[in-house]
Amino acid sequence: MSAPASGPLFLGLDLSTQQLKAIVIAGDSSLVHESSVHFDNDLPSYGTTNGAIRGPGDGEVTSPVALWLDAIDLLFQRLKSAGVEIGKIAAISGSGQQHGSVYWSKNAETLLSSLDPAQSLVSQLPPAFSLPNAPIWQDSSTTRECRELEEVVGGPQALADLSGSRAYERFTGTQIAKIRRLNPKAYEATSAISLVSSFIPSVFIGHIVPVDISDASGMNLMDVITCKWSDILLEACGGPELRSKLGPEPVIGGTVLGKVSNYFVEKWGLSPECIVAPFTGDNPASVIALSAPGDAVLSLGTSTTFLLSIPGADTPPKRFTTSHLLSHPTDFDGKIAMLCYKNGALAREQVRDRYAERDWTRFNELVEATPAGNNGDFGLYFPLPEIIPPGVVGQHAFHVDENSTSPKPVVDLPAGAHPRAILESQFLSIRSRIADILPENSPPLQRLVATGGSSANLTIRQIAADIFGMKVFVSTTKEAGGMGGALLAKYAWWKAENGGQGSFEDMTGGEVTGLQCVAEPRKEVAEVYEKLVDVYRACEEQVVSNAA
Repeated sequence: MSAPASGPLFLGLDLSTQQLKAIVIAGDSSLVHESSVHFDNDLPSYGTTNGAIRGPGDGEVTSPVALWLDAIDLLFQRLKSAGVEIGKIAAISGSGQQHGSVYWSKNAETLLSSLDPAQSLVSQLPPAFSLPNAPIWQDSSTTRECRELEEVVGGPQALADLSGSRAYERFTGTQIAKIRRLNPKAYEATSAISLVSSFIPSVFIGHIVPVDISDASGMNLMDVITCKWSDILLEACGGPELRSKLGPEPVIGGTVLGKVSNYFVEKWGLSPECIVAPFTGDNPASVIALSAPGDAVLSLGTSTTFLLSIPGADTPPKRFTTSHLLSHPTDFDGKIAMLCYKNGALAREQVRDRYAERDWTRFNELVEATPAGNNGDFGLYFPLPEIIPPGVVGQHAFHVDENSTSPKPVVDLPAGAHPRAILESQFLSIRSRIADILPENSPPLQRLVATGGSSANLTIRQIAADIFGMKVFVSTTKEAGGMGGALLAKYAWWKAENGGQGSFEDMTGGEVTGLQCVAEPRKEVAEVYEKLVDVYRACEEQVVSNAA
């Protein structure tokens, strides 16, 4: 823990799948303290594996709500034991794993508002839930409901145009529809439904609070352009009663939802003046922590995720069935485009193991031994059925002759060509979609912020800079969800101090703390890749056509 801060502190919480993390920052956004509770290790009595419980039905994945309650008290115990000046925390916000949903019982408000600080949360609140377990983002049991929802609105593209995404099994709307169909008694007994991100501030304030506009984008229930609940989607997923269960229209970040309840004042020493702001989803919180409007975030983890912060424009961004469009957590007009690929680090590691002696140094040497464009060799690698393009699987090889733009399928590539081929194909897949996502006449993207395990690889950083034609930055912020939450807490406090006026960028001055430039595009190499975008598209089209 760093030296005590002189001014107010701001607490960001991140309730992810496997742990609850706390990030405490000072007024200058410097890190003061971080703590965490790991669910499997610290609270093993709940029987979770990686924070979740699988079953009993096929594809069902849930987490016990009581586990999260237990974790909140344990986390505050750790903050207190570490000497954090809890009484100086002026505001709380945070992030939650997206899509997960919590079902409140008819007496939830009474129980929330009358918590006894002499007891724990978990000893008092379980009766506040009509379902003890919350369906989470890993659940894949709602395929029937997905098809039914798309049929109601006129197909996957129509649903994407309205809500920002086609129907996905993990999204909250279809999870609600499944509970309504299979467990009507529980649905009838449910007075309110929260996302994970709105469940936490409800506990802190002592009454159920609205969902934020960005996390509501991951439900297939909100109009992503107006940021208001869609009547046709509510009716399709939950019937006429769903609107009352979801509560008011989604709220924007920077709003003051209320002050912490007496429970947290008496038990853990929070100030009675400590405000609680809307929490958002983990991906939007990462965008807040790592980027500014006009930046992109490239997460190179087990999966590959590309997040593009799009400033407000006269023409809204296009929506696609292979990507997501989210509302921005602090800007009604701004949006976040999101591309998710299942085959990220796993596919890169398979190529490393097969063609580079299971060694990253050898992998990098092979990449650097071949020129940009890989002498005309292209490879597309999908060990798992892919999301973008949908459903394709397997390894596919192509060669394009010099001065040609027509790739021809080949049996395989030279062994030494595979390391560069996988990096080029993964990044060109994203690059080929950026122009379609951005509104017309958008200014060029500013920065590419790389995160995840592979962002430490110097060779991968340079290829990313060259293919995207952007400077690549890495962040010193390792806990982006919690840091984004802490910044949202600071923003709500700052805005309240300024009479409710001012944007998030007014507060930050457009600066993102902790960014370091690690690679710059090489002009002549970037020009090579500019010409290869259409060649990549032609390769992908052949793979999709053959899969069909």
